[in-house]
Amino acid sequence: MSHLSKLAACAGALAFFTQIVPASAKPMTCVAVSEKQIEGLFDRWNASLQTLDPVKVTDNYAADAVLLPTVSNTPRTNRASIQAYFVEFLQKRPKGVINTRTVRIGCNSASDVGTYTFTLAGKAPGETVQVQARYSYNYVYRDGKWLIAHHHSSAMPEPIAPATASAAPK
Repeated sequence: MSHLSKLAACAGALAFFTQIVPASAKPMTCVAVSEKQIEGLFDRWNASLQTLDPVKVTDNYAADAVLLPTVSNTPRTNRASIQAYFVEFLQKRPKGVINTRTVRIGCNSASDVGTYTFTLAGKAPGETVQVQARYSYNYVYRDGKWLIAHHHSSAMPEPIAPATASAAPK
């Protein structure tokens, strides 16, 4: 390929990409964040549960977030439906504890996935129930704040048995 052909090919590619990315587009700046800070986002969310205020809990979610909750079959895909879920869920006085987690960090996004145990109010006064579940939180950094973009939580499908040294995985 001659120099002239290469130059023409480059000019064509440049013309193509300048149509896709407008000149006014600003380069993305990735905010620095540590694994510990991402772990703290669960603590922030869990503390908002303790307020028993569904608005404060919903404030942790992006406006376009998706919530696939533990104790509802209905996907929640907007702020109003996410808040409606928490109106009911907070009546159980939930408190979560992380059992296992894996954190991954990207550019203005992060995920925290693992297992947690929730203590919920039981039917009788003073009674509590524990629910073990899997979770995933996908976070985005928007307008100077980390928000939940996607939250999935589901009860463990198998009974949890104490681990023994001789137990082999199936």
